[in-house]
Amino acid sequence: MLIFGGFFQPILYNALRMSQTLGSQRLYSLDALRGFDMFWIMGGERIFHALSKATDSPFWNGLSHQFSHPDWNGFRCYDLIFPLFLFIAGVATPYSVGRQLEKGTPRQKLLWRVVKRGLILVVLGIIYNNDLRIQPISEMRFGSVLGRIGLAYMFANIIYLYTKSQRSRIIWTGSLLLGYWFVLLCTAAPGFPAGNLTLEGNFASYFDRLFLPGKLYVNNMHDPEGLFSTIPAIATGLLGILTGGFLKNSKLSPDVKVVRLIAAGAALIAVALLWNIVFPFNKNLWSSSFAILVGGISMLLLAVFYYIIDVKGYKKWAFFFVVIGMNSILIYMSGHFIDWKYTTNALFEWLTQLAGNPYGPVVFVFCFIAVKWAFLYFLYKKKVFLKV
Repeated sequence: MLIFGGFFQPILYNALRMSQTLGSQRLYSLDALRGFDMFWIMGGERIFHALSKATDSPFWNGLSHQFSHPDWNGFRCYDLIFPLFLFIAGVATPYSVGRQLEKGTPRQKLLWRVVKRGLILVVLGIIYNNDLRIQPISEMRFGSVLGRIGLAYMFANIIYLYTKSQRSRIIWTGSLLLGYWFVLLCTAAPGFPAGNLTLEGNFASYFDRLFLPGKLYVNNMHDPEGLFSTIPAIATGLLGILTGGFLKNSKLSPDVKVVRLIAAGAALIAVALLWNIVFPFNKNLWSSSFAILVGGISMLLLAVFYYIIDVKGYKKWAFFFVVIGMNSILIYMSGHFIDWKYTTNALFEWLTQLAGNPYGPVVFVFCFIAVKWAFLYFLYKKKVFLKV
């Protein structure tokens, strides 16, 4: 933790970053949705896995299955978590970068901030993969979840900074998704027919084998957070930016905004289902159909959270998630600096022993989440947040 604190001293700060009302241009629902998303990363999915093992019930087995990734093509609920976070980062852009533009902050200054944030996330991703150990570059993995978020966020925000209308951003989004599909449709790795979308034969994996340093995640043949497949991930960030721009700038009533979001989300899902026929859902490749699908589902989720929290004003229930959402990067990184399993056992092993088999592991998962949340709540009360 001393290393952690020293290394990130410039970005670990004590400041009040409390969620505000719509009138002050901040969506409380956005912090809640971010926390809801991170809840599954910090251990929420383990609830279903533990209940599946304890009960062997078809219901819990089905939910447990949904909280795992397909080997290649296909889509499960767990595939949504990563792109939802990127979508949320995009939604926040008009409320952060956009507000600074309105105040007259020079674009060049904002460009530097965006690039710096993106590169910091790339560095954090490399640390997450490889810790702080010095090792040969050939043994390091450079592709990462945080790196993908950093690069996609950076380029999506650059597009936002240098385009003046929603229409221009829609054109950028469509061009990135169609262009990515066209390249994968017309090319392949050497020795494979054009349009090959297998792990070994697709062009995105081949590109990463050529240009991404270090080792790749899957058999050194493919990296799900590689360079080339970041192109459609930029479009995911842009879908968030388009959504945030609509919520912030539209003169429509909040109720009508919710209806429009639901309609747009449903339309995107319908397009994705059709596109899936010729370009399958594939999180590993971040296929264009996958990007459209998760964008649509993300819009629907945001519409629900926005309606309940910001429109109807039911906020108290969401506090649990807000605490997580305010320190999302910190809790993601924390597993490399805090032994959460050891801490949970030290405090609650007696409780899991009382529960016995087969439900002891289920109790442990709830205690595991509670310990993490208590840590985040302590930081929340002290107004300590890791901001990139």
